[in-house]
Amino acid sequence: MQLIDIGANLTHDSFDPDRDAVLQRARDAGVVQMVVTGASREHSPLALKLAKRHPGELFATAGVHPHHASEYTAECDAEMRELHTHAEVVAVGECGLDYFRDFSPRPAQRRAFELQLQIAAETGKPLFLHQRDAHADFMAMMRNFDGRLGPAVVHCFTGTREELFDYLDRDWHIGITGWLCDERRGQHLRELVKHIPANRLMIETDAPYLLPRTVKPAPSHRRNEPFYLAHIVEELARDRGEGVETAAANSTATARAFFRLPLPPTAAQPSE
Repeated sequence: MQLIDIGANLTHDSFDPDRDAVLQRARDAGVVQMVVTGASREHSPLALKLAKRHPGELFATAGVHPHHASEYTAECDAEMRELHTHAEVVAVGECGLDYFRDFSPRPAQRRAFELQLQIAAETGKPLFLHQRDAHADFMAMMRNFDGRLGPAVVHCFTGTREELFDYLDRDWHIGITGWLCDERRGQHLRELVKHIPANRLMIETDAPYLLPRTVKPAPSHRRNEPFYLAHIVEELARDRGEGVETAAANSTATARAFFRLPLPPTAAQPSE
């Protein structure tokens, strides 16, 4: 079974003590490739640096999450554009809108999102999208770029049935995380994942966040890592009424096509 984690925050400082061991555990669990999320002015360059150390195995996104939208200056835009000249950077984002916490003012969020949509329109790269409690504005801004954007994935989908079908009607892809395993907040996803076409469904951990709550025995820590992607695909397969091998093969094929990833190297070793 080969898996691709389309969203792992591997530059997070919680991985600093044992990042190489984290990568090895993922390999041992069948995770053959990962997309390292770049979600800020600080961490997008770090995601690229990490991808360059593991050619063919790790790839990166480059963008500014709505939480950090206030940092999206003209200089930041220039930095993002430079990052997107590198082949290892395979998507624009994480970008979008988040009205749940409003860590950046909403006008700043919309401006940063629009500028990153412009980058996607100019480069033709896929979009790695974030949306929480901002569906109407999110859809309106995406419609403003109709006909100008390549493929898009709504990363870490946790929304409603109506939101899901709005996205599917636009031919967007859906990223499912361990939120599926949360009996408090993710129970509705158990039914919704049945409606996502296999060629539009991808899986991700969003590590170190969202440790699946159904992992047994429960680890002593709360840090998620790509190793747990195998657990997520097992839960997903059960909810969709299909075999684990089928769910894994479909999500891997979809991710490889979406991000235009090469076949994985036979032995992934850090590049000096």
